Amino acid sequence: MTLVKTYSTVIVSAALLLALSIFAIFLFRPKPAAAGRIAMAVEFTNHAAAAYIAQDKGWYKARAVNLSSYTSYATGMALSSALARGEIQVAYMCLAPAINAYANARVPLRIVAGTHKYGYALVVNPKRVSKVEELVEPGVRVGCVREGGAVDVLMNRAIDSYHLDREKMLGKVRRASPPKLLIAVKAGQLDAAFLPEHWASMAEDLGFRMLLTARDIWPGMQGSVLIVNDELIRDNPGLVRELVAVNQQATRWINANPEEAARALARVLSLSDEKFMLADQAKGKSNLKMSPEMMLRSMGRLEYTSAISLKDVQQVIEYTARLGYIEKSFSAERIVDTRYMR
Repeated sequence: MTLVKTYSTVIVSAALLLALSIFAIFLFRPKPAAAGRIAMAVEFTNHAAAAYIAQDKGWYKARAVNLSSYTSYATGMALSSALARGEIQVAYMCLAPAINAYANARVPLRIVAGTHKYGYALVVNPKRVSKVEELVEPGVRVGCVREGGAVDVLMNRAIDSYHLDREKMLGKVRRASPPKLLIAVKAGQLDAAFLPEHWASMAEDLGFRMLLTARDIWPGMQGSVLIVNDELIRDNPGLVRELVAVNQQATRWINANPEEAARALARVLSLSDEKFMLADQAKGKSNLKMSPEMMLRSMGRLEYTSAISLKDVQQVIEYTARLGYIEKSFSAERIVDTRYMR
């Protein structure tokens, strides 16, 4: 019996809804990529820094990687849905949603490189919360992304690590995308939030305190990954090799030029983009724009690396199975393919 089934009827219902929605997505068959052109998707965070930098500097074009589309998604779960519908062939996404897409929706994908470790945090209103154990107290309002997302998985790990009452904790969590959670923080509607970077550091700029980071909760936690579908590997392995090479090139550049990278990411990820700004729900939106200084601080909470370990991936697979988000564990070797790394 899983932890979810044992301790939380709330999370059982959520997991069932997640499974049903992914089952529905499975009815769609993947669409083949146009000849020589691929559709790429990324998460709207600095987790996908390598992709944003490579696109900004023209490194995809330089290596004859022709993108038919380049789409940003507010969450990894939303990106997973698009991946399952066959709308994209390449993605920068958090590991946990990639595992869900593979195991639940049977999306034929492979992880061909890592992009970063860590990159998730718990931020709190210091006037309301001073220690993790206070999260379960009545009246403390907690926010997190939807069930199955990487931040949600980390929140569950924190529940285990700090021996919190699982049913009380999960029963009070308010679920929303990172942009909406940040707006709730600014509006005084949340006392604590589990968020991915760069959103966590933005909440810090709004007066919240960084109480825990992924390094504290899960040492060595694999954050995001570069995935491709099986069809692209089968039909154009040379293109996959170029995608991995660009990822490695961009990652090396980010680590060698952090301040310049922060300036570029602050510009590219500017919340002036109304799609993610949700301007009709937020007042004083200029206060939510990110600065290069904030971006640099946020990037320092990630470890940008294209390397990936089977052991680290296996740990996430086993924990998502333990939570009941996937039916059963499986070998990381079924999903990780590092032969294109140089």
